Order: sequence, then C-alpha cells, then structure tokens
Amino acid sequence: MNSSSPKPAALPDPARDFSLQGKLALVTGASSGIGRHLAAALAGAGASVALCARRGALVEEEASRLRAAGAAALGVALDVADLTSIEQAYSAIHEHFGRYPDVLVNCAGVALLKPFLEHTPDDFDSVMGVNLRGAFFMAQRAAAEMVKQGGGSIVNIASTAGVRPGGYLSCYGASKAGLVHLSKIMAYELARNQVRVNVVCPGNIQTDMHKDFEDAGFTEALIKRIPQRRFGQSDDLVGAVLLLASDAGRYMTGSVMVVDGGQTVNSL
Repeated sequence: MNSSSPKPAALPDPARDFSLQGKLALVTGASSGIGRHLAAALAGAGASVALCARRGALVEEEASRLRAAGAAALGVALDVADLTSIEQAYSAIHEHFGRYPDVLVNCAGVALLKPFLEHTPDDFDSVMGVNLRGAFFMAQRAAAEMVKQGGGSIVNIASTAGVRPGGYLSCYGASKAGLVHLSKIMAYELARNQVRVNVVCPGNIQTDMHKDFEDAGFTEALIKRIPQRRFGQSDDLVGAVLLLASDAGRYMTGSVMVVDGGQTVNSL
C-alpha cells in the first residue's frame, strides 16, 4: 500500500453516546419489577446507581448484588409520597456519592383495577399521591440540583393508560395522563438549563403489578389487542430508557415514547 495514501476515516461509534460512564442515576420503585430491571441496566451502561423504594431492605439487597458485579450502587429507603422521605433520600445519596444525580428515572407507581363508580377518595389520593404527586416532587428536587450541575435527564415512566383510555383504570389512567402532560411542561421550562425531560409509556409489561390484570381474567383478551401478540418484558423498556437517559438522546426533550408491542396503534 502506498504510504502516501490517506488513512481510512474512523467509523463512528454510536455505542459511545449510550454510555453512562461517570453519571449518577437515581431510580425510584427499584425494589422490584421494571424499576429494579432498569437500575441494573443503567449500571450496566456504566452509571453509578441509587436504587430507591419503600422496601429499603430489598433495594439494599439489589444494590449489594450490583456491587458484587462491579457496579457502584446504593440502596435507599424512600416513600415518594412523603416529602420528608424524599429530602432524606437525596441527602443520603449526596452523602454517599458526594454529588446529586445526573439522571432520574421516576418509576415508582401503584395500579388500581376498579370500576369508576367504586373508587373512593382514599383510592384517588393513594394513586395520585405516588404516581403524580410523588413523581412531581421527586423531579422538582432532582431538577433543582441538575440546574446547578449544568444539566441532566429526567425519564418519567408513565403508561399507555395515560395516552388512551382503558376500563377500570380511571384513577391510574388519570395519574399517568397527568404525568405525561407534566413532563411536557417541565421539558419546556427546563430546556434552557440543559435539563431534558421525557416520558416512556409502557404497555402491558409482565411484572407483579401486571398480575392483577392476569388474575382478573383479562390475559387472553389483552393479548388479542396487541399486534405482536405477547406481553412485554422489563427488558423491552431498556432501549428507550437508555436512549433518553444518555447523550444518545441529547436533542430529545418533551418526547413521549410508547413501548407496547403496537397496542395503541391497533385498529378498533
């Protein structure tokens, strides 16, 4: 080969943008299901991870498992419906890591499968307190520090129930619809501070929470309405969350990503 020939250009490395090396991520609802799976995925992408949930022993057990695999991880007891608990969790994270999170994944949530006419005020307050109020104040606390740190990413886990109606999900659907709209407003207000806010709307993902639908005898009917003819798995959400949490999604804010096997585009 002629030594004067130009060297071939290096191929781009898209995987580099998906790396979370040097970032600190906080995941709520991380004691089980989607939250626990996403925390592990973020750690796998290089992030230090704070796993938060009401069941403190379970998140510390999972954090210990991640540490054994070589990740930097901390389990923190947190009730997102309690403002004091939120502040204590952020303080514990800062004390342990010496900084506040660059990434927040708001995954804590409760579901209630019940006819509209049977919902009680306590039902309403319980669902809204976690799914909307809790996500609101977790994000507000995280965003305040992200602005000081020069930017960050907030990923709110909503639901397809927040973008299309579903029977027996009045409180749950309303809470998730509120979270979708809240995320868009946050994205608008925080964009100039380099804080991105996006939403992932999972469809029917098989978790302990989803078991209520299966126990109610809806399994066969639900699968028939999903073009891919299967329920999703927690792993099906990893790509969307990593995109939004990392620099790969740096020009995305206010986006709503539906991950549902095609259910929301199915014909009536």
